[in-house]
Amino acid sequence: MPPEPRIEVRRSSRRRRTVSAYRDGDKTVVLVPAGLSRAEEQRWVELMLQRLRSREKRRHPSDTALYTRALELAERYLGGRMRPSSVRWVDNQNTRWGSCTPDDGSIRISRRLSGMPGWVLDYVLIHELAHLVVPGHGPEFWELVNRYPRSERARGYLEGVSDAPRLAAGQRVRGTDTEEIDDQES
Repeated sequence: MPPEPRIEVRRSSRRRRTVSAYRDGDKTVVLVPAGLSRAEEQRWVELMLQRLRSREKRRHPSDTALYTRALELAERYLGGRMRPSSVRWVDNQNTRWGSCTPDDGSIRISRRLSGMPGWVLDYVLIHELAHLVVPGHGPEFWELVNRYPRSERARGYLEGVSDAPRLAAGQRVRGTDTEEIDDQES
């Protein structure tokens, strides 16, 4: 496990009972009530660091956790028809969310998905698992993918993420009739 970042404790006289923490660049900020003793402060700092690590672990699963999740999804939504040989994060997919090689059963997931909602990652895993059975994007493929109840929602989410940079730049986005965004309208 990487070393814990710097810790900054901020005491607040307005804060009465709540304690919170968040990451801010290379440090962790812990907000505590001003009336806490040093021992209580230390106990809360340790607890909040543990909670942050736990949350980060869930949001950024290991390759092993990713593989385990793919097996669970294959069983739950695809009747266990496919079992990948490997599932791993990759850093070299900047235009795809995932890819697979049906011949050897390997699945690669773009690290850009790390930190996105779990149901979005699950959708991409289901999509790639379905490709292990059906290589193309025909009706049989989509029938498999759409067994996942959040498929349509996840596709919309990923389209929004993909289109956001173009929208911010005022460029045309696929599937729209608008050539540019006019920020002069009132």
